[in-house]
Amino acid sequence: MTFSKLVRRTHMYLALFLSPWILGYAVSTLAMSHRWTGGPPSYVLEREQQYDRPFPPGTPPQDAARQILGDLDLAGAFGTQGSPDGRFTINRQDLVSPRRIVYTAADRKLVVERLEFRAGAFLNRLHRRRGYQPPFTADRVMAVIVDVVIVAMVFWGLSGLWMWWEMRATRRWGTVSMLAGAAVFVFLVAML
Repeated sequence: MTFSKLVRRTHMYLALFLSPWILGYAVSTLAMSHRWTGGPPSYVLEREQQYDRPFPPGTPPQDAARQILGDLDLAGAFGTQGSPDGRFTINRQDLVSPRRIVYTAADRKLVVERLEFRAGAFLNRLHRRRGYQPPFTADRVMAVIVDVVIVAMVFWGLSGLWMWWEMRATRRWGTVSMLAGAAVFVFLVAML
């Protein structure tokens, strides 16, 4: 196989495999650019329940959150606010239906609320999904694939240049197009 054929095949198969991520990135960027959020977040009550498992004084919020999420069968990536000694909020991250779990130590009560689905907010979460911090397999696989997309985009740019240079008939207009794109980019960067 020639080098040119290898470049073309790699360019094509990478694009075919990564097209869902590229489409997701494109649509989510469009939603963010046009502020399609669907308004302020609205939570729907899922359940309220007593929670009698005690937390020893000084329990780190991360440990308390893991315990509560495990007991609710909601293990996954999360953030916390407050302290398990008082009012404690766990924001359970989820692309489709994030949840807010509020624990109140005084009455040992849990309130579980689900964020109402809105397409714009979903696309925003998809776009801003963070990488390697959560210790869950799906989070890590997604992070690895996002890194592959980044490398692929650089490769597509370079392989596109290679394929363009191989087609002599397109060199003049390709050069004009490339210079025009670079000029517009520099102009906008200077103006912003």
